[in-house]
Amino acid sequence: MKKATILGIVVVPLFVLSGCNKTAEPVGAIETPSNEAHIIRVSFNQPKSNPQYIALEQMGKRLQERTNGTYELSIYPNELLGAQRESLEMVQIGAIDMAVVVGSLMENFNDDFAVFNLPYVFQSKEHQMDVINDKTIVGDLYTSLEEDGLSVLGAFHGGVRNVYNKHRPVEEPSDLTGLKIRIIESDTNIQMMSHMGGTGTPMGQGEVYTAIQSGVLDGAENNELIYANLSHVEIAPYYSYTQHLMVPDYIVAHAGLLENMTSEHREIFLEEMKHAIDTQVALFDKELEQAISTAKEAGAIFNDVDVAAFQEAVQPVIDRHLASPEAKALYQTVQKAANKEGSF
Repeated sequence: MKKATILGIVVVPLFVLSGCNKTAEPVGAIETPSNEAHIIRVSFNQPKSNPQYIALEQMGKRLQERTNGTYELSIYPNELLGAQRESLEMVQIGAIDMAVVVGSLMENFNDDFAVFNLPYVFQSKEHQMDVINDKTIVGDLYTSLEEDGLSVLGAFHGGVRNVYNKHRPVEEPSDLTGLKIRIIESDTNIQMMSHMGGTGTPMGQGEVYTAIQSGVLDGAENNELIYANLSHVEIAPYYSYTQHLMVPDYIVAHAGLLENMTSEHREIFLEEMKHAIDTQVALFDKELEQAISTAKEAGAIFNDVDVAAFQEAVQPVIDRHLASPEAKALYQTVQKAANKEGSF
């Protein structure tokens, strides 16, 4: 098991305040509250319409009420505090308090996180959520980052990721030949996209639209919410259900956030975090239906694929990442927990 840190030289904007600072200043276009509450600043890379944002916003209201105004959440969407990698670095050093980050970035701290980022590892949304918030399965993995200054508070459902592009429907791996597809930054994803037939190109979410529009990229891979909400349908109308990934989105906090709370406030905070996760899952399906409808109205062409062909193509990636006894045992535990109903 490799453990590492992604902390390098981080240029933190002057408007970003240290965690739970009581002084209020404007951040980007958003005004933080001007009272004596502890402001918990949360970096988020998606728009306010995303179910994860909505769930965190509701959590903030309940947290403020239950702690009698001692704590408030201030959530910054649309990468206002930087892309996910930069946000995670700022959480690690305590420049901000929390961030929602895609699971692939966690591999930089502990290789075993890669098990949850492997293609086709989860059979369904229910299977994923049963695993990634079960302390008997993930407890040791999550606490392994505390010495790096990070606390993993839980994980959201990040949707099922599929390929979309500007040229043609994708039905089998050969259809991706020659296409540059934006992926989440990780060695696992680069290998995965290569075996799927395309060329994986890591890039921040905020750059994807322009990159596809200009021809730097041919497409990307993500769930329907991101596809519709970020208007990627406008420049990449072919959306193909490869169903290759169901990567968790982790809610990560600076270790000092929980440490500095009273036991009562810590209990309330963790209760509300669990409630936020449940809320996000409940909201997701409704928002997914709306996103698909919106994308179709904008000209999206959805198509099914030969999923078995893609599963076979990426099997070497899975095998390569299960070389250690720890990774293999974790993968087997995940498979045993599978809810066969609703599986691929």
